[in-house]
Amino acid sequence: DQVAVDARDALVGEENKAALCMMRNLEIERITLAAMSLGIARASVDAMNRYASERSAFGQHLSSFGQIQRHIADSYAEYMAGREYSYAENAALGCKLYSCFDCRCACVASGRSYVYDVARRLDLDSVGNGLDADGVKLFCGAVGKNCADRAIQVLGGYGYVGEYHVERLWRDAKLLEIGGGTNEAHHKNMVRDLKRNPGLLK
Repeated sequence: DQVAVDARDALVGEENKAALCMMRNLEIERITLAAMSLGIARASVDAMNRYASERSAFGQHLSSFGQIQRHIADSYAEYMAGREYSYAENAALGCKLYSCFDCRCACVASGRSYVYDVARRLDLDSVGNGLDADGVKLFCGAVGKNCADRAIQVLGGYGYVGEYHVERLWRDAKLLEIGGGTNEAHHKNMVRDLKRNPGLLK
């Protein structure tokens, strides 16, 4: 509309740094979505455990049946594994994005697993951190959806209706396989990064 704009006044951030900013934000988003998936997993485990402890069939609580025990136990184990992976990534981001809280630093400094080492190496000032940002979202997204799916199975028909919130958990978990990059995009990105730099695989 014939409006003159001074390029110096219109510049947001540093010149020629837009791609870095965009990629860094994608990495942060993917780690955040991984944490959301873990919230879904935790809520699903809680709903399954509570329902199976309260509901009875054939004179026993559902939690006494092996099939139900498997759903709850597998979901808990996956949730804990995903939590280890995601919290380590978030701890590293927390130390770099915010003031350095003691609990976050202690978590990263403890060096309890390979995951903490990966989190410690996450550098928000450069492009190339995508492998583990993609990986943590890919892994935790599947954990969230698997746990929500099992919760629907444990609750039976109740798991499918709005009276209980597990049907919403499943819908939200499914969305997280799409938002922030589809699972297929994560697969492509991860394989590309590993092909370019096989040394990343230790």
